[in-house]
Amino acid sequence: MKDVMLLGSSGSLRKGSVNTLLVKEAARLFVPETFVLADIRMPLYDGDLEDLEGIPEAARVLYDQMREADAIVISTPEYNKGVPGVLKNALDWVSRKQPMPLAGKPVAVLSAGGWTGGARSQYMLRHCLTPFDPRLLSGPEVLIANAGTAFCEDGRLKDPASVSLLQQLMDKLKT
Repeated sequence: MKDVMLLGSSGSLRKGSVNTLLVKEAARLFVPETFVLADIRMPLYDGDLEDLEGIPEAARVLYDQMREADAIVISTPEYNKGVPGVLKNALDWVSRKQPMPLAGKPVAVLSAGGWTGGARSQYMLRHCLTPFDPRLLSGPEVLIANAGTAFCEDGRLKDPASVSLLQQLMDKLKT
C-alpha cells in the first residue's frame, strides 16, 4: 500500500501565522504518512524574468510537491477582501509548468482570520484554483473567526465544533 502524502500550504508567511497553525492542525487530524508544508516564498511573477532565468527553483519545488501529493490542504488569510498576493503569486508561477499539478487531486480550502474567518478569501482562492482543475471539496466549510484567540499554546484549535468540522473535512479529503 502506498504511503499517503499530504501537502499543506499557508497563504501567510508570518511567523506564528494562524493559517499555518490551521494547516498543521489539519495535518494532525488527517494523519498522513508524510506531511510537507510548502514554502511559497518566491519572486514576483514576471514574464521577462521567466524568459531570462526560467521558472525559479522554489516554484519548481512547489510544482513537484503538488504532483507528488495525494491530497492538498490550503489555508488562506483574507487581505483586503481577497487572497494574499504571495499565495496568488505562487499559483501563477506553478501554472507555468505543464501538466497542471493539481488536476483531479483532492484539495481542501480553509481559512482563519477576523470576524468572517476569511470567507471572501476562500471564495477567491477557489476561483483562482479553477484553471488547475482540482477536485475541490465543497465542504464542510472551515472558517476560523477571531483566529487570534482560537488556538491553544500547543497549536491546537480550542473550539470542539471547529475541530469536528475540520476532522470531517480531512476525512473527506482522504476519500
